[in-house]
Amino acid sequence: MPRSWALTDVGAVRKHNEDNMLARPDLGLWVVADGAGGHASGEVASGMIVNALSLLPTHLSAGELLSSIRLGVSKVHTALREEATRRGGNVMIASTFVGLMIRDRHFACLWAGDSRAYLLRHGHLEQITHDHSLVQELVDAGSLLPEEAEHHPHANVITRAVGADDDSLELDKVIGQVQPGDRFLLCSDGLSKTLSEQEIQGLLSAPDGTPPTELLIHAALAHHVNDNVTAVVVEV
Repeated sequence: MPRSWALTDVGAVRKHNEDNMLARPDLGLWVVADGAGGHASGEVASGMIVNALSLLPTHLSAGELLSSIRLGVSKVHTALREEATRRGGNVMIASTFVGLMIRDRHFACLWAGDSRAYLLRHGHLEQITHDHSLVQELVDAGSLLPEEAEHHPHANVITRAVGADDDSLELDKVIGQVQPGDRFLLCSDGLSKTLSEQEIQGLLSAPDGTPPTELLIHAALAHHVNDNVTAVVVEV
């Protein structure tokens, strides 16, 4: 069974933590959800995602688990949209979602929004998710350089989220085989916008001792992170 660590912090500026996380090694499932900043009740949205997935039964096959994750998140999406309609006006109650499933020698990652998943393998760090964000669309179109994206004035604008405008929610997916020693990192954008990939790679590569999540969160706080910050690390 993979071992894992999970840690969240309100950060150096915010008063409320709208991030939520889930670690279920019994199920082979780990999740980070970041309540969309600036919207009403972001912590409610991220909490509903984590609560729905925390209730999944243990004895699910890989296929059943994948279907159950999609169904559970989709139900939360519908419930959040219905609650926003009840509140009226231009209210949106939304959250990003990134989930990692590991079974046998395979992994699957599902996501919506800009919370990320990284894979550290043989000392090399790779981002395995692709942000659903305005700046990522600009980078993809060639009108913005990747190094300019993090400091763009619209860096926080996400184009897909659980509870957002679309009637139905599409989760992107990436799958692959795991290798011994692989380390996966799931994180909210408070971490990925504060630490460089070089810093993340170095902290994830640190020898056993202090849990890697503590190293990552403490490094973000040392940078005076201006958002909530969450990290979940899973080691094969």
